[in-house]
Amino acid sequence: MLGSGKKSIRGAAVSSIPSLHHEHSSYKWWVLANVMIGTFMAVLDSTIVDVSLAKIMATFGIGIDTVKWVATAYLLVFAVMLPTSGWVADHFGYKRTYTMGLSLFTLGSLLCSLSWNETALILFRVIQGAGAGFIMPVGMAIVTREFPPEKRGVALGFWAIAAAASVSLGPTLGGYLIDNFAWHSIFDINVPVGIVGIFATLVIQREYKTSKIRAFDIAGFISVSTFLTALLIALSDGNAQWNTGGWTSPFIVSCFALAAIGFAMFLIVELNVHHPLIDLSLLKNFNFGMANLVLFIFGMGMFGSTFLLPLYLQNGLGYTAFQAGSLFLPIGILMAIMAPIAGALSDRVNPKIPAIIGILLLGSSLFVNRYLSLFSETSSIMVSLYLRGLGMGLMFTPLSTIALSEIPRERMAQASGLFNVLRQIGGSFGVAIMGTLLTERTIFHTTMYGEAVNKYSPVAHNVMLGLQRFSQQAVGGTMALSSMRAEALVVYNLSQQAFVSAVDDDFFVAALITFLCIVPILFLRYKRKKGPGEKIVAME
Repeated sequence: MLGSGKKSIRGAAVSSIPSLHHEHSSYKWWVLANVMIGTFMAVLDSTIVDVSLAKIMATFGIGIDTVKWVATAYLLVFAVMLPTSGWVADHFGYKRTYTMGLSLFTLGSLLCSLSWNETALILFRVIQGAGAGFIMPVGMAIVTREFPPEKRGVALGFWAIAAAASVSLGPTLGGYLIDNFAWHSIFDINVPVGIVGIFATLVIQREYKTSKIRAFDIAGFISVSTFLTALLIALSDGNAQWNTGGWTSPFIVSCFALAAIGFAMFLIVELNVHHPLIDLSLLKNFNFGMANLVLFIFGMGMFGSTFLLPLYLQNGLGYTAFQAGSLFLPIGILMAIMAPIAGALSDRVNPKIPAIIGILLLGSSLFVNRYLSLFSETSSIMVSLYLRGLGMGLMFTPLSTIALSEIPRERMAQASGLFNVLRQIGGSFGVAIMGTLLTERTIFHTTMYGEAVNKYSPVAHNVMLGLQRFSQQAVGGTMALSSMRAEALVVYNLSQQAFVSAVDDDFFVAALITFLCIVPILFLRYKRKKGPGEKIVAME
């Protein structure tokens, strides 16, 4: 059995890591395949849900202000758990932690499928997100440990393929399941795969624990969780239907105050504790700090806009879930093609050049979408998605290269974790802000279009007569009933137009946010060594 060895490694020092490779030549590849299963599922569930939101809204009879929490809760908990995963893995062992992550994710998936209302679904998404927050970083650490440096790049490349594939396949697979079964099926599919992944982990992997276990920063964990949760609730529910007081209601003001206190406590704790949950001192490195600012801004614009497009396609254009999801298929393919090209370019030219080109393509893809209408053709929508895939493929590798080029090897794990945390937090904020803005702009446009309709004008009178005749010819009934149907059709058309106009406004804001990323990229410092290979300074 591949998981059997001479003995389980407990309390092993870091210096003994190379001894893990001699027992079986194929062992590390089995571990990689095992980790790719979990990685694929964790990333898949951050994209597969987007195409199900319209169906969930219809099933539970809820609005955008509530359904956006199905996406936000997962991203938020994912981000909060990322920095804790390292301590948990060091304390309990990497195999146990990875198994626990898979178990939480699988259990959360089963519970999501059994959800009886939107509150239960959001709660169970929190469990899912907690599991994913362990799967991703611990899986990457396991792969990095098992492969020697000369093969680590290839291994991490395969690991990244699993993440990229889920970006493309998530919406497509989710759309197929929803159209042919029900929204529950997007969670059901995780259960057997998760069970297989848990069994494979128990059979294949061997345990590893570090000999040095740092103290857990419980104060940092509580303060950052309080800050992020309170702020996201305030941003998401400022204009919720239940919140009649709006942005100045006591609840929203209290959430903002709690977020401010949590943020202040987080800064105080993290800058003074001996073993911080998130090593904020890494942000003192200029390149790393600026690159994280770029990722945070990018996460807001990109994740927020990804939340919007499936809603527009299904609620605005009447696409089925599968039709909407299949449009996203080229994004991951283009990312996979462009990422190695961007990496090669970064070795030959200033990495800021492909990164800026990527941001320009991303911003342009969002700006093009501000002209979407009720009559947009699929071909015009695909242009923006092609630009998005190319842009994302061009941006990430050069940005990561510059960000991590001056980080010491012993702090690389913390830096990589912080890099991912801020992107996920940016995504959570993006979904919350874009969802709130969509609700507000829909109300605004509905009011404006409603005021523009003069039911006493000759044009309105002729339109109503035409609709009444159509109603009578199509379904019959009295004149009074036909008149009511005609008014309902006019109101429906106005609401649809208001919704699409609000989507356009959101995409415009997302484009501006994305274009803002260019500013910090321009300030990134870039140096190149002279000599063979022309490698960037301090690159590992």
